[in-house]
Amino acid sequence: MSPLQIIRIPILPFGIVNAHLIRGEAGCILVDAGIPGSERKIGRALARHGLTFGDIRLIVITHAHTDHAGSAARLRQLSGAPILAHSGDADFYSRRRPMSYCPTGPVGRLFFRTPLPHQPYEGFVPDMMMHDSEQVNLSAFGVAGTVRHTAGHTAGSISVELASRDALVGDLVASGILIGGLARIGHAIRPPFEDDPAKVAFELERLVQNGAERFYLGHGGPLGASEVLRHANALAALTSAQGAEGDCGHAH
Repeated sequence: MSPLQIIRIPILPFGIVNAHLIRGEAGCILVDAGIPGSERKIGRALARHGLTFGDIRLIVITHAHTDHAGSAARLRQLSGAPILAHSGDADFYSRRRPMSYCPTGPVGRLFFRTPLPHQPYEGFVPDMMMHDSEQVNLSAFGVAGTVRHTAGHTAGSISVELASRDALVGDLVASGILIGGLARIGHAIRPPFEDDPAKVAFELERLVQNGAERFYLGHGGPLGASEVLRHANALAALTSAQGAEGDCGHAH
């Protein structure tokens, strides 16, 4: 029996934006869909591993930002796979409301002024909608693991926890200089946007306590559990010192 494989798909160079493919015994799960138009890169990545869009059995979208959900609707068309997401971001997926952002610092404020975060994408309604703290067992899709609600980056952020002790966490944490692989790729940082840092710290600590050893990220990574825990502790201390209560008054 071949072991489970996690394939990072660089959507932008240097790990600035990543999607991931979980390859199991009975098919694949795609985690995140990249920016609009990413289906071409994802298709080439599949081909390099002897796979096609038809091998994707499920598309998990960790949250509604355009660099994670941008190609979801097109990839569903190409693969026939259902999309799994959380209702906390439902209005953003369907485009009923414009995406909200809470910059974490100067990089986030600068990034917010560029066109990139506001790039429109084809709206969609997830085929499988998680609610509240509901969990989804992935065994039906050929992978031993669970999808859980891990709010904090956005209200509807979700993460994949695998029996292999790997966790795919979207933007709960990032790494590197200016998010990505330019330098210090093993150093955890806050992503450019984060709704509720206290919740993020709680969820990252819970993931480590649940046994996650390797964290795969939407920006940079991967990271080990000790570095993620260091970041979670620092984030908790920061929010405690500042009296942060989350949701910094979303910028639109």
